[in-house]
This record gives sequence, C-alpha cells and structure tokens, in this order.
Amino acid sequence: MEFINELQNGGIIMYPLLLGSVIALAIVIERAFCLRKKNVLVAEIVTAIEKIESVEDIKVAERICEANPGPFANIVLVALKNRDLVIDELKDAILDQGRQEIRTLERGIVALETIAAVAPLLGLMGTVLGMIKVFNVISEQGIGQASVLSGGISEALITTVTGLAVGIPALVAYNFLANKAESLVLDIEKYSSGLLRNIRLTKAGDAGSLSAGGGKEAG
Repeated sequence: MEFINELQNGGIIMYPLLLGSVIALAIVIERAFCLRKKNVLVAEIVTAIEKIESVEDIKVAERICEANPGPFANIVLVALKNRDLVIDELKDAILDQGRQEIRTLERGIVALETIAAVAPLLGLMGTVLGMIKVFNVISEQGIGQASVLSGGISEALITTVTGLAVGIPALVAYNFLANKAESLVLDIEKYSSGLLRNIRLTKAGDAGSLSAGGGKEAG
C-alpha cells in the first residue's frame, strides 16, 4: 500500500520508470543466464574441434554441434560444412556467421544501456514537473499553503530518487553484461582460428594421402 502511495505521489513519470525497471530486470536475468560461459562455449564442442584430424572427426564435430545449438555451434557448423572452400572464402563465411551470432549474444544489452541513460533523465523531468506545480501554487495561493506545496516538492524528490535508483543499477549491469559478451566473442574468435587451422591441416593431410596413393598406383 505504501508503495502504491509513493507511486501516486511521484506523478505520471513514475509509470515509465516502473516499466523501465521491470524491463531492465528481465533483460539482466535473461542475459546473465544466456551469457554463462558453459552455455555458449559448450565443452563438448570445444573438445571436438580441438581433436579434428580427419574427415571422420569433422563429421563427429558436426553431430555434436547439431546436438548443442547456439551461437558458437552455429559458427563451427558453418566452418565444417564449408570446409571444401578455399581458405579465404572459408574465413569470410565464418566472419559473416560470426557477425550474426554477435547480434544474438548482445541482444537486449543496447536496450539496457538505453534504460540506464533515460531513467535519470525521466527522474529529472519529474523533478521539473514537480517544481512547476510548486511555483504554480505559489503564484496562485502564495507560500502559506504548506500542505499543497509539499505535494509538488514530494513529486520532485520521489521521481529524482527513483530515476537514479533505476539508472545506476542498470548502468552497472550493462557494463558487466557488455564486458561478458565481449569476452565470449574473443573466446569464440580464438577457437574459430584454431578450427580453421585444423581444417587446413586436415585438407593438407587428405591431399598428401591422395598424392601418395596416386604415386603407388603409378608405380
């Protein structure tokens, strides 16, 4: 009941602030779960791509990726399914898919940044609206109406505090999640480079085997 009273005393600006706080909390919870390292960099996929030495290993890695869908798995699958491309074209395919998956990893983070920036401004707007009410009362009734004046002052203070209470945690959460997403992107790039190297070595090994087999037949 007290919360509802405070909401009403804060005026109309309290409603977008309340909505922003709910959205921010939902984004933080969802992103904190989705950006857990073990959920993105699945250990089975990492092990599979590090052990690639033959075509059979590549097929095993494909099956593991298909069983564990996600941004990292999608990038690895693109690399494995397009392994017959020349190296430069394969790099481009991986980069293109990587850009798409980065958008997935960073989903919602921009909205969180926006809430962190807008909430204090909404609080400031509420402060201004509250002070306008105070000055309107003074101009109409003088300064003797303390109970009426307190309503406008209360609205100004409540919205200011609420705006900061929403904006500061949202900013901290944004910085944390953005840094976490960037760290995962760097890890994905590292493993993608290793995968590309293993595919190159596998192709070179297959070519060498074919050459050796051709030489024996010729002999």
